[in-house]
Amino acid sequence: MTNIRSLFLATSLALATTVTGVSVAALTTTAQAATAEDLNADAKQALEKLYKANPTAKAVSEKAVAVLVFPNIVKAGLIFGGAYGEGVLQDGAKNHKYYNSLTGSWGLQAGAQSYGYAVFLMNKNAVKYLNDTHGLEIGVGPTVVVVDEGVAKNFSTSSLKDDAYAFIFDQQGLMAGVSIEGTKITEIKR
Repeated sequence: MTNIRSLFLATSLALATTVTGVSVAALTTTAQAATAEDLNADAKQALEKLYKANPTAKAVSEKAVAVLVFPNIVKAGLIFGGAYGEGVLQDGAKNHKYYNSLTGSWGLQAGAQSYGYAVFLMNKNAVKYLNDTHGLEIGVGPTVVVVDEGVAKNFSTSSLKDDAYAFIFDQQGLMAGVSIEGTKITEIKR
């Protein structure tokens, strides 16, 4: 199944980038940080940017047990699409493990974009699930609530009850909408 997903993503990205004029090498270089130190620095900077732009995210972070940060996800698509990026799990000031984020999609879509997202893990069970399974799939396992601008306006940190809350930030490019539903997050070595 993993080989089929990898082949599907590679084919989708190749098709999408060929049509949109973006090279696969440029996407791969943009989406991947070269070292663990680069990922740590990018994650720190991304969180600072998120907290400055979204006070709700900052408030949630203060109650979270850990945060999984993907500072730069690159997405491209033309009917078939894919998104990829790498991130880090942080517990306080410590950086623990590294993960990649992989999404495949199909439907009415065209273009390319980049964005980041952070998943705030609110309890030890969510962190344990992530560690025990060496990743997770959004929509399977712990309950992950995506907090968009509409939800954030009426959001209260006093009633946090779900396992995890995800915030998407820093969207750039020419593609309508971002969804992390169905995203596969897998532990990687750095």
